[in-house]
Amino acid sequence: MITAHLPTGYVAARLGRITRRAPFWALMAGSGFPDLDLIWFYLIDDRAFHHHNYWVHIPGFWLALAIVTLPLIRMLRPALMPVALAFLAGIAVHLALDTIAGSVAWGWPFTDHLFEFVTVPATHANWIVSFLTHWTFAFELSIWLLAGLLYVRRDRSDPATGQARSE
Repeated sequence: MITAHLPTGYVAARLGRITRRAPFWALMAGSGFPDLDLIWFYLIDDRAFHHHNYWVHIPGFWLALAIVTLPLIRMLRPALMPVALAFLAGIAVHLALDTIAGSVAWGWPFTDHLFEFVTVPATHANWIVSFLTHWTFAFELSIWLLAGLLYVRRDRSDPATGQARSE
């Protein structure tokens, strides 16, 4: 996916009925967070290898982090648990989307194989044009449409998606 990570985070938050502001924004942040590796990919690593090989795109890393940190959060700061779980849900949404036409190492640490449902062939000289003209981009546009519809139909008294109120 190229453009649909944040709209999918919004859809997940709305369909998951996340109404508290902090968990809502944590889920939104998590749904985009793995692609922050693109800063490293382009500015430092000079595109040495696919950015989905970085730790932020490895589900096993997030699972290990959750196993270690969630019990600590529950013990030391239980009020932060919904925020932590929402952030991790956003990460999961991101990785699931990347599996459609990208690639994700779901088997790590047992294998470095990158799994994907659909391979987008290089039909144009620019890879972005190849993605934009592939049928999977219509799926991305449908996510944008659904997010837009949910936004228009939002409950304006909902602190996460409508009128803000103090918590």
